[in-house]
Amino acid sequence: MMRILLFLATNLAIVLVASVTLSLLGVGSIHDGQGGMNLTSLLIFCAVIGFAGSFVSLFLSKWMAKRGTGTRIITQPQTRQEQWLVDTVAELAQAANIGMPEVGIFPSRASNAFATGWNKNASLVAVSEGMLQRFSPNEIRAVMAHEIGHVANGDMVTLTLIQGVVNTFVMFFARIIGNFVDRAVFKNEGSGPGIGYFIATIAAELILGILASIIVMWFSRQREFRADAAAAQLSGSGNMIAALERLRAEQGIPVEMPGEMTAFGINGNLKNGLAGLLMTHPPLEQRIAALRAGNYR
Repeated sequence: MMRILLFLATNLAIVLVASVTLSLLGVGSIHDGQGGMNLTSLLIFCAVIGFAGSFVSLFLSKWMAKRGTGTRIITQPQTRQEQWLVDTVAELAQAANIGMPEVGIFPSRASNAFATGWNKNASLVAVSEGMLQRFSPNEIRAVMAHEIGHVANGDMVTLTLIQGVVNTFVMFFARIIGNFVDRAVFKNEGSGPGIGYFIATIAAELILGILASIIVMWFSRQREFRADAAAAQLSGSGNMIAALERLRAEQGIPVEMPGEMTAFGINGNLKNGLAGLLMTHPPLEQRIAALRAGNYR
């Protein structure tokens, strides 16, 4: 139920932001009333919708992450382990020259952690209960360094910008394709779009969306290598390799993280074949090999 409410709240916010922005920009109909399209209005419309979704998700990311994963923020450490975790994150954040993130723990038997937030000086890093139970202090430190690396590299903002760009062009070209099919294939000669426009636009968005996701996921995998490199610098490559080796040994345990948060975790679901193009994370073997070779990309 919570995930459904989060989904509805996010989409309502996107609609409100997009509506206000389009109104302020004075964007009218994307169709010219003569069977063609107003490309300028179309591009602005697609950019506003495409970037609105990405940026609303970014600004709500901490709120959504806390509720979607059940993360408990450590405001006053209650145990030695919690105090150690907060102190470790503070030390790593200072070394990475970013503001102190909120530190949290979320309930999951799988070993995982994530970072999120729209600002590198107002971020959130969290670790699962399973990881705290089974990983050594040095391994947890390396994982936290990896997440701090994401924050320091500005990965959340960069991924948002890339997602906004691909959203824009998927919507833009899908509607151009839809209009062409409507006129050339369905022979619609009316002043407005016909049923062929809507059918073709939806189909084109699905196909182009998959191609766009391949681009976004490629970037997501590259940023994992960079975050691993940051962790190696902050906590030592040996500790980061040990943490990844431990993750590899636990690959049979389900990730247990909401789909929208998978890209921000240290451990993602692995896929084979063509589905591997849609992985948020590279195979652990590749990450370990890159660290051992000093090839931090």
